[in-house]
Amino acid sequence: MTADDSFGRLDDDDYPAYSMGRAAEMLGTTQGFLRAIGEARLVTPLRSAGGHRRYSRYQLRIAARARELVDGGTPIEAACRIVILEDQLEEAQRINAEYRRAAGSAGATPA
Repeated sequence: MTADDSFGRLDDDDYPAYSMGRAAEMLGTTQGFLRAIGEARLVTPLRSAGGHRRYSRYQLRIAARARELVDGGTPIEAACRIVILEDQLEEAQRINAEYRRAAGSAGATPA
């Protein structure tokens, strides 16, 4: 990937642009927290060629939500499960909305 290719990916929520240190700094947490949510399989960071963890913006949003719950007193394992379920619900609602739109346009009669 060239530098020009990298600039095109800056708007991609799934592009692993952030190192563990930078991700922890952005979230105001520790690298240990990021490792813990990785061990709980909430996020699975990609690895650089050198083996370093790299996080996407989407993963950082998920981690931030888990941190909110943990800061509120929820155990980390429970927080991770809650975030996974919230994410699954959001995806199911998005799919249902797409089906409703498709059914609505298929049922429309021409004038």
